[in-house]
Amino acid sequence: MTDRPDGLPWHHNAVVYEVYLRSFADGNGDGIGDLAGLRSRLPYLRDLGVDALWLTPWYVSPMADGGYDVADYRDIDPLFGTLADAEELIRAVHDVGLKIVIDIVPNHCSDQHPWFTAAVAAGPGRPERAKFWFRPGRGENGDLPPNDWGSMFGGPAWTRVTEPDGAAGQWYLHLYAREQPDLNWDNPEVRAEFESILRFWLDRDVDGFRIDVADFLVKDPQLPDVAGHAARTTQPWEDQDGLHDIYRAWRKLVDSYPRDAVLIGEIWLKPLTRLRPFLLGDQLHTAFNFDFMGLPWNAGRFRQTIDTTLTSIGAAAPWVLSNHDVTRHLTRYGRAGTGSEWQPDPGTPDLTLGTRRARAALLLSLALPGSSYLYQGEELGLWEVEDIPDELIADPIFERTDHFIRGRDGCRVPLPWQAAAAGFGFGPAGAKPPWLPQPEAWRELAADSQAGDPDSILELYRSALRLRKTRSLLGADSLTWLDAADGVLAFARPDGFGCAVNLSARTVPLPPHEEILLASGPLAEGLLPPDTAAWLRLAG
Repeated sequence: MTDRPDGLPWHHNAVVYEVYLRSFADGNGDGIGDLAGLRSRLPYLRDLGVDALWLTPWYVSPMADGGYDVADYRDIDPLFGTLADAEELIRAVHDVGLKIVIDIVPNHCSDQHPWFTAAVAAGPGRPERAKFWFRPGRGENGDLPPNDWGSMFGGPAWTRVTEPDGAAGQWYLHLYAREQPDLNWDNPEVRAEFESILRFWLDRDVDGFRIDVADFLVKDPQLPDVAGHAARTTQPWEDQDGLHDIYRAWRKLVDSYPRDAVLIGEIWLKPLTRLRPFLLGDQLHTAFNFDFMGLPWNAGRFRQTIDTTLTSIGAAAPWVLSNHDVTRHLTRYGRAGTGSEWQPDPGTPDLTLGTRRARAALLLSLALPGSSYLYQGEELGLWEVEDIPDELIADPIFERTDHFIRGRDGCRVPLPWQAAAAGFGFGPAGAKPPWLPQPEAWRELAADSQAGDPDSILELYRSALRLRKTRSLLGADSLTWLDAADGVLAFARPDGFGCAVNLSARTVPLPPHEEILLASGPLAEGLLPPDTAAWLRLAG
């Protein structure tokens, strides 16, 4: 069940690279990233030094929400390729020594999924509707939604259907876009279907699943209103007790396979300690550490979150700085505050400052116990693109909030691979332009421009990942804080490894050390400048 000499599973301290498939690399020239493009770039990912890939949804989808509205969980959308292409990619990933984790989307499906189209056609009271949350409306003529729940994308969480006889009928629940009806996990057919889907992909040798909206599957069956319940600590659609039975069944299923497959939960619960019941050994292997991702540039806050993670959950919640749903951390760190996940702080970011802090944050996150997740393009120093023309924005949040929130497309702009090529080499010669426009200033950040430049952020990532692999004892979960000035984090790991990060505005002395292994920026003699991190071989 493990291929590590220390007996720990591969994912315990793996570095996993998130591939947002439609924006990674275009293999067929249509301007959209695909499986052929990803396969062509596997040598780049191998040489970067990561251990595994996580792919965002590749399933058949109308793409109302970038593929998170799934119409067929057992086939590949033609935008990306074919099922045969996916099977070949899985083999190719393993051939270069990497693992592959895929997204599974169990909270909702597409309104074009055969189950939902059959439910609408069947009419009220039919068993097809029991797989979803269909309810009569309130008010004299049922014109009002069944409750006051709002969509995470803005607007109400309910949409009314037209019944087969043409009358205005029942309402269905969708905690996200109206094209994403929520599945009813109280229905045994839903549970059996997803266990079958997991087996379908495990039989094709995937190494695990990132579970989208992992804490929303089970709802309070009473569907109560939420207005007037400000003291409620758990919303009626999140963190319900029934979730644990689902994940115990999933864990038993994946453990029956020899690949040591991992279950990774996307769980946005706060505080972080609410993740613990999911990570007790018989459910999820890990869940994203979103508290860490959302921190301001403040040493006290970082230390508090690191301590909470290690003392209450251990190293099971991986360290993550960005993903496809949030403003890129380089931009967040270039502003006075962190911004919210979807709507950044106003004002122009200081990208020089943001880059310096992003480089330091990398060394911090890779030095901590446990695993780390990188988001594509962060190794190139990409920032959030905040000036995408309105007519090109694809994120449904933009329309559902009446253009108040521009959404997440700014972190999803296609990657720059070649400085001198059209579309910065995102696609082959003669390809259509990338599906979102790339800033001209990204030319100097293209992968081929940075390769071999020792001062580039790409080479910093390569050096850090290479060095991390040479320190085999970093797989242990121990961390010891060292004395440090205010605004500075300093800690020791096994085998004499140390990390110091200066989040203050003044230069400080480095901890006693015998050697500087790596630094995120230039160091003064024995001193650590502001917004800089260093890896050390500690004295003694």
